[in-house]
Amino acid sequence: MGSVSRPQRRAVLTGGLVASAALITGCSSKSDGGSASKATVVGAAATPSSSAEAPPTTARGAYARLLEGNTRWVAGTLQRPNQGVDRRESVAAEQDPYGVIVSCIDSRVPPEMVFDTGLGDLFVIRTGGQVVAPVVTGSVEYGPVTSGTPLILVLGHQSCGAVKAAYQALKDRKPLPGNLQSIVETLRPAYEAVAREKHADPVDAMIRVHAQQTAAELRRSADLARLVKKGDLAVVSAYYSLDTGRVEVLSGAPVA
Repeated sequence: MGSVSRPQRRAVLTGGLVASAALITGCSSKSDGGSASKATVVGAAATPSSSAEAPPTTARGAYARLLEGNTRWVAGTLQRPNQGVDRRESVAAEQDPYGVIVSCIDSRVPPEMVFDTGLGDLFVIRTGGQVVAPVVTGSVEYGPVTSGTPLILVLGHQSCGAVKAAYQALKDRKPLPGNLQSIVETLRPAYEAVAREKHADPVDAMIRVHAQQTAAELRRSADLARLVKKGDLAVVSAYYSLDTGRVEVLSGAPVA
């Protein structure tokens, strides 16, 4: 992961954890504000920007910055911040991401694009169906525990192939081959929650439930729970629409 620094506030820890390998396919301002820059460049014509704003230091500020970026993504008014040569050089020695994104490996849901961010802005952990196991939890904990990253966002998405495959396997009681079954078992609690009720689209309901369950599970992690209790960290669940590009917040949004 490289080194992480937050002068006078965050402890420095060298080295890092390796995010879990993906298993299934298909699937502001420095205070509390978001991006202060008003300049926008439309769609594919946008030129990557090297300008770097100070990263938000609070959960509310980080949350606002992400949602502002997603609004630009939806509208096609991308800024593409922190993507120039200057930014690449400036973060080579150290990084200071303001958010952790736990998302699916689906090729249509790249978090840095969905939130219109750049180099050094986010820790991104991607697994099939954004399932969480101990090594993944450790990877999620890295930023908040070692450097005070104030926000974790668990991002489910429309038409998730991993969730659809798990739903069908559990419904038919037919295990998937090899290690794919480990994804199915991790998704079982979401399946059971959905199976207790009638849904017009049970797979979509399962995607949403799983994102919320995963966020709740992370909040219960001993090291993260302490930060949440102190108000230094928020763990948010959200749902991404492939059709519109919009991120819908499901639970855990930081409040004033």
